[in-house]
Amino acid sequence: MTPGVRKAKAAQTRAALLDAARTLFGERGYLNTKITDITAAAGRSTGSFYEHFADKEELLRALLGDIEDAADERLAAQEHPREHDLTDRAQLHAHLEIAWGVMRQHRAIQVAMFQSMVADDPASGRAWQDLSGQTGMLREHLEWLREQGRELPGEPELLAAGMGALLALVSYALPPGGPYTDEQVVDAFTNLLLRGLAG
Repeated sequence: MTPGVRKAKAAQTRAALLDAARTLFGERGYLNTKITDITAAAGRSTGSFYEHFADKEELLRALLGDIEDAADERLAAQEHPREHDLTDRAQLHAHLEIAWGVMRQHRAIQVAMFQSMVADDPASGRAWQDLSGQTGMLREHLEWLREQGRELPGEPELLAAGMGALLALVSYALPPGGPYTDEQVVDAFTNLLLRGLAG
């Protein structure tokens, strides 16, 4: 095989493993899915898994990159300065709508991340690191509000992480197809968070 063909086959194998994991995580959850389940569903050998990923956690991190890329693409499609006023209902609603949409579109990965995080050692600090890292954009908007002299109910990093945790837990708990529509969820949390942020 030429180097180009080998590279293409490796990319196909990696994509097959990621697709199989995404499907299985959605059906069984992260904790109930073994590496051998993923390789069998992908039609690949167990050895091929380890050519691409050190373990199941590394594969999950690659899938998480898909969520972050999707969110970045949605935000890049519109102007997104740091100077967003999250005490304005329309702006807060737009942010929550994007976050919720990405979470629901990638629910299997979101569920897997949540299960992985909960199964990890609480003293490791991983849960906080993940949560604060994934809500950096909200934190920046809240920091901007504070710089404008707006009174916030707490530190921007803590507030942003709390907002993200609220959405993530509800996304994890709410089964696909009901009992609430996406619009009901976004409206409810817009109203709840708006009262907390704007008073």
